[in-house]
Amino acid sequence: MRGPGGDGLGGLREVAASFVVPGPSGVAIRARLRVSETDAAVLAEVGVFLGALASRDLAGRCGQGLAHDSAAWAARKRELTGLASARWAGSITKATNDRWSLARRCQAAEIVSLRGQIVSIEARLTRPLGARADKRAGLVRGYGSRAEWHAKARRLRTLKDRLTAVETDWAAGRVRAVRGGKQLAHLRHHLDQAGLDEAAWRQRWRAARMFLAADGESGKRFGNETVRITATGKVSIRLPAALGHLANAPHNRYALNAEVVFRHRGEEWADRVSANRAVAYRIHHDIARGRWYVTASWQRAAAPILPMDAALTQGVVAVDMNDDHLAAWHLDVDGNPVGEPQRYFYDLSGTASHRDAQIRHALTRLLHHTHRCGAAAIAIENLDFSDGRTREKHGRNKRFRRLISRFPTAKLKARLVAMAAEQGIAMVAVDPAYTSRWGAQHWQQPLTSTNRTPTRHDAAAVAIGRRALGHPIRRRTAPPPHDQSDRAGHRTAQARPETRRREEPRPRIPGPRSRIVPPGRGAKAGDQRAQHRSEHAAEQQSWQQDSLPLSL
Repeated sequence: MRGPGGDGLGGLREVAASFVVPGPSGVAIRARLRVSETDAAVLAEVGVFLGALASRDLAGRCGQGLAHDSAAWAARKRELTGLASARWAGSITKATNDRWSLARRCQAAEIVSLRGQIVSIEARLTRPLGARADKRAGLVRGYGSRAEWHAKARRLRTLKDRLTAVETDWAAGRVRAVRGGKQLAHLRHHLDQAGLDEAAWRQRWRAARMFLAADGESGKRFGNETVRITATGKVSIRLPAALGHLANAPHNRYALNAEVVFRHRGEEWADRVSANRAVAYRIHHDIARGRWYVTASWQRAAAPILPMDAALTQGVVAVDMNDDHLAAWHLDVDGNPVGEPQRYFYDLSGTASHRDAQIRHALTRLLHHTHRCGAAAIAIENLDFSDGRTREKHGRNKRFRRLISRFPTAKLKARLVAMAAEQGIAMVAVDPAYTSRWGAQHWQQPLTSTNRTPTRHDAAAVAIGRRALGHPIRRRTAPPPHDQSDRAGHRTAQARPETRRREEPRPRIPGPRSRIVPPGRGAKAGDQRAQHRSEHAAEQQSWQQDSLPLSL
């Protein structure tokens, strides 16, 4: 099997075709809600009350398991309607169903992960100690010592027990979901390590379990009847029936003194609420900052996917994603690197908000560079490290496993697609197979000069861009010297993707391979003036000793 890029190596997997990534179909914006102490107290009381109803509904849904149907859903909603309202009941039951479905998907993913780990460990346990891997024969390496072999055998037994328990829960439709988060619940038993006391933890736990979310309704006033925000930013909520004594506005509503201003996409949001189109809202309390926030979200029609040929008419900016930076290089339509490589660094240490800001700033600089280059597309690898984070994948290389685990591939791709869609830039996803290896092999040294030292990641970006453009990654080999083979033909010229046999060597020209050319085959064979005429070079002349002058 010939590998893509013309390396001619055996055992290479087939490379998937590149495709244009569809843009996002939803929008979410957030703004601070500057509430007074009275408003904060009312929001907290309503959130805790509805959170208790949501917890009770989630417990009931998990207890029903696979026996749940539309009739059971309607019964749950009727029970909650009497305590809150029909719209609050609809939002709570829908959120409960979504949480149960997410837990089921996580359960399925855990089963796949456990089975993969078990297969990997069993394959290595059957190999002799210290045995090396043989990729051609499909053999993995053995463990390095008897102690490691014994530890892995014990881990195999543990994984099998975990798999049996998860498969039993899956068959019974039993899931385990924690409102407020499993991590925060586990933190309750490690307050000293977290630097918290019980009161501070209780405050976080209470805020995390609040429920103040309402789905939008098209045709209703300002797009939401439960949590209503007018075009001028006035906020009011529909109170549950049990908390009607807190109302300060007609129809059992509470109007906040605060006004909301959406800085990002504010005009688009105002157009929706003015046309009474559906907008969903969620109000939450950030304990660490002591602030209240409101998030507005809605769906919009997906933009048509730009054809691949149209997206690549002005070349492409290829990006190699790494743990600490993005390596980018602009390629023209023929697959040739243009300009200098660009690197956009970010720091993934620190808090989640800091990491998110670092990624956002790096992507912003990348999009600005794409506009300056005049390209209309960005090529990225379709990465997925879900199968590469286990211990058996990289052995004792804990540092590399930790690096892969913290690398935000999903968040980076999702944010880049969303930001590029707003800038009118298409995203082209390519298969990541062999891009780093072949890029370094074929492009790192040729692109090196006295003023430029490209890294392995820069060469990988070139490989990614060429794959997106439909060109092979391998460079065409340089022509041989004169009078050898094809006399310095244009072997470095690029072949179009539709050219047949573009990866094979140039066809050999029939004829002698030495410098002696027989008569009638030279470059001047058809020139009559060159046939033994004075002061004109013949096609091929034999050497002859000049006659001696008579004066000697």
